[in-house]
Amino acid sequence: MALEIKDVDAYYGSKKVLEGVDFTAPTGELLGIIGPNGSGKTTLLRTIARILKPRTGTILLDGTAVVQMKDKEFSQRFAAVPQDTSIQFEFSALDVVLMGRNPHLGRLELESERDIEIARRSMELTNCWPLAERPVTELSGGERQLVIIARALTQEPKVLLLDEPTSHLDINFQIAIMELLKRLTTQEGLIVVAVIHDLNLAAQYCDRLVLLRSGKIIAMGAPHTVLTAANIKTAFGANVLVKRHAVTNQCYVSPVPLSISGQTEAAREGHSGKTIHLICGGGSGTALMHLLTEKGYTVTAGVLNLLDSDHEVAQLLQIPVTTEAPFSPITETAFQAQLDQIGHTDTVVLCTIPVGFGNLKNVEAAEVALSRLGKRVIIVESDPIAKRDFTGGEATKRVNALKRNGAIVVSSPEAVLEVLATV
Repeated sequence: MALEIKDVDAYYGSKKVLEGVDFTAPTGELLGIIGPNGSGKTTLLRTIARILKPRTGTILLDGTAVVQMKDKEFSQRFAAVPQDTSIQFEFSALDVVLMGRNPHLGRLELESERDIEIARRSMELTNCWPLAERPVTELSGGERQLVIIARALTQEPKVLLLDEPTSHLDINFQIAIMELLKRLTTQEGLIVVAVIHDLNLAAQYCDRLVLLRSGKIIAMGAPHTVLTAANIKTAFGANVLVKRHAVTNQCYVSPVPLSISGQTEAAREGHSGKTIHLICGGGSGTALMHLLTEKGYTVTAGVLNLLDSDHEVAQLLQIPVTTEAPFSPITETAFQAQLDQIGHTDTVVLCTIPVGFGNLKNVEAAEVALSRLGKRVIIVESDPIAKRDFTGGEATKRVNALKRNGAIVVSSPEAVLEVLATV
């Protein structure tokens, strides 16, 4: 069985709110719908739920168009959990869950023992059976959400639609609900389509994601292919860092504060006319990148391996970088590209990097800058080079020669600014 959304356009009056939406969700999939406010996420759920009729396109379940299903048949196959789950009447939690059996009952028919057993099983699945006799108005937001999901499950649907099921809930209930949705797909075989506000929860639990912007799908696929910094920038207009979590191996999104994102604009407005090249790596250049861009200097950096933390910060601050493949030694091509960068700079800063044979060419770049190109070279030595030398003493010998030949030695990134301010 599969839920198929085929080239759907939907309108509110004359305003188009969905355009060309097309995807398939198979049995046992947890599909997350993400996107900024006003992108059409809730409208998409409303269209699948037949609340809003598509202007063009069609929605199929197991090959049958949902618009052709009778109301009772549709309610037996689809269940929805809305964003607002407030209940004003003092029904018990069990009474609320039993309302999910209505599509399976005849007119004026009362619930049977089987119906009660189905309701009980749904409440056990959602871990809310202990709440059965409590008035729903006395439950917390998270408890009430579990009851509403249990009511939806009591319909015995094939497709479960949820609109931001974890919004406004404490983290314990967020995790409980997402774990539940995952179990419903893997153990019960449901198709679950959920609008999810929290991108990290979506990345952790969803099999696939659909990213909407202005009513159109701009990315769809596995979380790590959808949740990229470029896609999030396009959809939300926000700068983020996206990494793989060391424990879960899932991607996670970290927002970048506007104060950091705005540093590149400050650099352009307060440009000092001086260009500084950082020879860095492994996080040794991060502090200087921030300090120098804040002060209006133009900054370049290299040679940095892709995935290096300094490389990620340089990308964020729009700093030009000479790069090398991850975990690879510096090639002659990258070395020459770095020398070209250095040729266009006023000062070269050799940061407190560990030096092995793979990146010894970075020290050589400082030597060329000082002796051949006549650049001012500053060495940041918060730790002695001997402690960072993994070349059997070669790096120590060459850095000490730099000092003897006129390189300026400082002990901190802040001290670099003091030296630059003196000239």
